Amino acid sequence: MRSRSSGPGCTARWRNVDVLTGLDVLATEGFAPLRGKRVGIITNHTGLSRDGRRNIDLMQEAGVRVTALFSPEHGIAGKEDRDGIGNAVDSKSKIVVYSLYESGRRRPTAEMLKDVDVLAFDIQDVGARFYTYSCTLRYALEEAAKNGKEFVVLDRPNPVTGVRVEGPILDDDLNSFVGCFNMPLRHGMTFGELAKMMNGELKLGAKLLVIPMRGWMRGDWLDSDGLTWIDPSPNMRSLNAATLYPGVAMIEASKNYSVGRGTDAPFEQIGADWIRGPQLARQLNSRFVPGVRFYATRFTPNASNFAGKSIEGVRIVITDREALDAVRVGLEIAFALEKLYPGKIDLETNRFLIGNRKLIEEMKSGKDPRNVTLSLEDGLKGFLARRSAYLIYR
Repeated sequence: MRSRSSGPGCTARWRNVDVLTGLDVLATEGFAPLRGKRVGIITNHTGLSRDGRRNIDLMQEAGVRVTALFSPEHGIAGKEDRDGIGNAVDSKSKIVVYSLYESGRRRPTAEMLKDVDVLAFDIQDVGARFYTYSCTLRYALEEAAKNGKEFVVLDRPNPVTGVRVEGPILDDDLNSFVGCFNMPLRHGMTFGELAKMMNGELKLGAKLLVIPMRGWMRGDWLDSDGLTWIDPSPNMRSLNAATLYPGVAMIEASKNYSVGRGTDAPFEQIGADWIRGPQLARQLNSRFVPGVRFYATRFTPNASNFAGKSIEGVRIVITDREALDAVRVGLEIAFALEKLYPGKIDLETNRFLIGNRKLIEEMKSGKDPRNVTLSLEDGLKGFLARRSAYLIYR
């Protein structure tokens, strides 16, 4: 579903601008809201200014007292790709880095926050519900409210625009670390907007301040913004991958199936040892899915599912990203796999990624993905109405 803002420049293909992120804006103001306070920064390798400087270093040089660092999944350097990451020490600043992706714990504790007056959140997201940085945002916001700490979000672009909203709304009983807020798979919000919505709808009462970007508009893709792409996680390696991710990753919890992790193009190809590539490509292309085409491929992952094994599958080519509905792509793939290779994909295994019982039942029934996509629109209209009060950008 599109939620386009009106007015000039709302379509990304016609804009080339230099966006200032919340970090850049705060730097121009000398980090005034943080001065005289003990600051903990929730960040990773994406927390860079336009000229490539770390938020940690910029704040310290401006006289901000940084007392703690907190890292999400994949660690402070964004290179870890495993469950459970321990605490560390930042090699340059020598500040302790508390992991928010430690085994059995995803939140900052009161002990970690004892020398912190304000938490500053500065991480690049990809705009999908099951990308775990949004749950790190929620959990940290909750703990800040609980412990009486201020919370500042240094806003960054939604790289796949803020005008497309797609997929099912999360069911409450499917809440998890890959989906912890009542929103669709592709939510079309920035983290500043999402923090406002979480704080308001969950009635957290956090002392929240969002530092908005300058120059960003809802229709902008990341390649419109003059900003450098930095892989936000080890397997998120391109804007194309981020565009396809909300759909392609819907069924990746299946251990007998690959979404290209451990290859040069994660989320741009899928495969398995039971898939015949030409057959699957023919089936998917016969569906004429808007914005994409498929071709048969063979690849050998060096990690994750099928590591070291050559498998067949399909590669996904984006032909028109403005027409593409990523969740429709994911539904078409699931539909084609069940049609050609019945029973190979267990949808229940993927329930937390899909996040919606009604959609799971529709997928099990073999309902046409075009009709399934249409059936999601009522829930999306409700979400658009809810989020409207929290939007910052036009």
